Amino acid sequence: MSRGFVKEEDQEEIPMVPPRADLPVGAVNYVTKNGFNKLLEERQKLQNEKESLPNDNEKERRITSNLINAKLQLLNERISSAKMVNLEEQPKNEVRFGATVSLLIDSAKTDQEFQIVGVDEANIAENKISFLSPIARILISKKVGDTAILNLGKVERLFKITNISYSN
Repeated sequence: MSRGFVKEEDQEEIPMVPPRADLPVGAVNYVTKNGFNKLLEERQKLQNEKESLPNDNEKERRITSNLINAKLQLLNERISSAKMVNLEEQPKNEVRFGATVSLLIDSAKTDQEFQIVGVDEANIAENKISFLSPIARILISKKVGDTAILNLGKVERLFKITNISYSN
């Protein structure tokens, strides 16, 4: 049947799904074990949500199901491209993916601690930064005692590494 003969209210909009965290084309999707487990938990939650949709309004059920399916598709692509990094195999004296790094920033008297994680796991409120972030990039390969400089236009931020550890 031609779309011209379908009632306007029967036409469904394509669901707008918010994109996942940016992973540039060609970048490896590194994840920690915790990050990978969170992706699997997210998938299970979406599958459970889809299975428990109410049956009272078929149109609403179909729209919500389409939205969940779109989210699942993006999530499954991220899961299938994930490359889990074993933190126990990382060099203990050097900043690499998965490291928890203690830093003195500029002239601060107390350390701040950040873990370098995958793009989906990054959450600044939890002190987890993406391995693609500018701060992580300047810290990679540094050792305890090293100073990394981040240029922010006319301002330079100094990051002195005071400790490096790895734990899931």
